[in-house]
Formats: sequence, C-alpha cells, structure tokens
Amino acid sequence: MGEPEVSLREITADTVREICRLRVAPGQEGFVAPVAESIAEAHFSPLAWFRAVYAGDTPVGFVMLEDDPASRQYFLWRLLIDAGHQGKGYGRAAVELLCDHVRTRPGATELLTSWVPGEAGPAGFYGKLGFELTGEVDEDEVVARLPLSGPSR
Repeated sequence: MGEPEVSLREITADTVREICRLRVAPGQEGFVAPVAESIAEAHFSPLAWFRAVYAGDTPVGFVMLEDDPASRQYFLWRLLIDAGHQGKGYGRAAVELLCDHVRTRPGATELLTSWVPGEAGPAGFYGKLGFELTGEVDEDEVVARLPLSGPSR
C-alpha cells in the first residue's frame, strides 16, 4: 500500500476550521502566512484561487495562486504543508497539481513564486522542483519561475 493520493479541494464551511489549524514547523513561521490570514486575503483579492491540499481524506496543507489571465501571469502566492506531514512528497505533489491547473489557464507558460531568503527557507524545495531565480527581488523576496511545458503526468 503506497502513499495516499494527493488532491486539491475547495475549502467549505465544514472544512475551514480544520484547514485553519494546519501549521508549519517551528522556525518556518516567518516564511509563510497562517492559513486563516491567507483565506482572509483571498476573499479580498479577485485574483486569488485557493485550495486545501489533501492526502487521501486527510488535510495536509494549503495552496493559493494569484490567477491573472488578463496579464497571463500565474503566481504561487502561498504554499503551506503542515509540520506533521512535511517530507512526505505532499508539497511536490501539490505544486504539480497546481501546475496542471495553471496549464489550463489562458496563455500560461510559467508559474512564478517568491520567498524570503534565509536558513530553513524554501529555496532548496523550490530548486528541486525546477524553479529558477529570475534575478528579481520583490519586497525583500527573491522571485523564481518554473517553465510549464506539457502536462506533468
């Protein structure tokens, strides 16, 4: 029996409290906003697309995309995998599923993201996924891009 299948699911009134309880590992708090803050921001941004990350029927994380088809830009705004579920491939699977979604969007050729550089930060994770630094810095965060070719699966 392998790892449970990872999926991205809409957050509902029945699941929002459970999703908001997800937390990163100690020392990672400075790299990603809490889920509740992200959901609140999403409700005030017409470009936000967000989902809970599930492994089987267990919520393990949260992902949020800035989805801007008018400018044909797609930006991984937030990614959080709960401390108890890190290191199991769920983050990679969530980004792959997000890429599959972005490929369906108008003019999508790349997925952008950014992070605050620092020890215990996500640079290694994103590098292993194929993100390359663009040389841009946006509000103290380095910007990286992942070219989107055909389907990831």
